[in-house]
Amino acid sequence: MTVHLEVADGVGTLRLDRPPMNALDIATQDRLKELAEEATRREDVRAVVIHGGEKVFAAGADIKEMQVMDHAAMIARARALQDSFTAVARIPKPVVAAVTGYALGGGCELALCADFRIAGENAKLGQPEILLGLIPGAGGTQRLSRLIGPSKAKDLIFTGRQVRADEALALGLVDRVVPAAEVYEQAHAWAARLAKGPAIALRAAKEAIDTGLETDIETGLAVERNWFAGLFATEDRERGMASFVEEGPGKAKFL
Repeated sequence: MTVHLEVADGVGTLRLDRPPMNALDIATQDRLKELAEEATRREDVRAVVIHGGEKVFAAGADIKEMQVMDHAAMIARARALQDSFTAVARIPKPVVAAVTGYALGGGCELALCADFRIAGENAKLGQPEILLGLIPGAGGTQRLSRLIGPSKAKDLIFTGRQVRADEALALGLVDRVVPAAEVYEQAHAWAARLAKGPAIALRAAKEAIDTGLETDIETGLAVERNWFAGLFATEDRERGMASFVEEGPGKAKFL
């Protein structure tokens, strides 16, 4: 299998395993979707790390596989391609991408599906599809522009240039840069911390934010309002408020 789901201490690691560059061929895309949906369902998975290994995150699509596809074949495949990445973006739990080495094309688009991105000092990110006479097809034109703004996204997509970790941090494409050897450790620590939090409230926060980014503010406020009121029916809310009153903030133990 080219993608594995490993679970420990409430954290599920979606690990890409297609050496040497973790090229995202059709089989890998389909497996990614399958395991993202499994991570969504499993109660023992409370947060997720996406990792490609110590040397490379994912260097993009399998170009040799794509080269032989014609227009009709890609019309039939394009939706499934997007759906595999959307399955990751819609995991209703905190998701962090641990990015080492290259995260290009589909690799960058996969990192964009996470809620938070920790990059190694050796990371290089970009959307080089224009150099093939293409555009990003797995969400890059949409998620990148929402993350860093349209003009910065157009610079990266129009030129196809790669950016190093420091520039990616300045652009807002990644959220933290650390030594390459520490990327997975720090990503796992971030996920493990959130795995101890209130699962339903975290799901509510993620859905409210993501929905708000995709719609008008009135609809976003309605989603926020409904989730906010609904959380008053949860045991985690009872625990959190009782702990605050009795012990002060930040000491609640959630289920």
